[in-house]
Amino acid sequence: MNEWKNGNPSFLLAIIFSGVLSWVAVVTAFILDLPLQFKVYEPSILFAIGGVLFGLGSAINNGCGISTLTRLSKGEFAYSATIVGWLIGWSILATWRPDVSVIALPLPTNVTYGALIIISLMISVWVAFGNNARKKVWFGMMGIGLLSGFIFLYQPKWPPSALLHDLSNLITGQDNAIWPDLTRYLLFIALLIGMFFSAWKAKRYFIVLPHIKYWLIHLLSGVLMGIGASLAMGGNSFQLLMALPVFSVAGIIAILGIIVGIFVGVDIKRKYL
Repeated sequence: MNEWKNGNPSFLLAIIFSGVLSWVAVVTAFILDLPLQFKVYEPSILFAIGGVLFGLGSAINNGCGISTLTRLSKGEFAYSATIVGWLIGWSILATWRPDVSVIALPLPTNVTYGALIIISLMISVWVAFGNNARKKVWFGMMGIGLLSGFIFLYQPKWPPSALLHDLSNLITGQDNAIWPDLTRYLLFIALLIGMFFSAWKAKRYFIVLPHIKYWLIHLLSGVLMGIGASLAMGGNSFQLLMALPVFSVAGIIAILGIIVGIFVGVDIKRKYL
């Protein structure tokens, strides 16, 4: 967001378009006869509110779900409070939710995937003829989106936030709650191990025990992120990789809400925190 405010929106746009290669996973799913994991919902005010709350929490937290685990794996233990906040936020929404139904819509047709192919090719050509900085940012983000699409095919609920969300349902005793299967725990552990060794190899691992003030700030941000993700039917990873690539209006609303929330959160943090 700071780069956007400074007149350089390239990084934010690269994040927004990180899922343009999702059609590769779609083709793979058709070939291997696997179910598609895209989700399309009827837009409602919940997605806007959820997006703003999630973005606000992310800004105060200095990062989203994956960023939280990355910072925690580097020894910044204040981010453990963020995880506790997620569980609290999701638990709140598990026991109390606004009386507004979320309606699932049919998956998009092949025309949508064809449009996605064209967009991805246009972006790839534009990036290929750009400078090295553009190539590094855009191809890096597109590569992350591509790999994430394959992981979603293998395990639709692989994001750590989804695992913690299901655990919060168990904690609150929801009727339809079931224990997550073993593969999700293994993916979560593998993600943490990979982050830890990456930080260790780069000599970026330093144990930081923060003041109680920062524990509380991260706890609050986690609660906001948890409530926001519940209202919007997913956090930023889901919206960017599972909703935007199929031009979900609800996903677009959620992402716009996240951006607004981040802008507001950055200002609040600069002025008051």
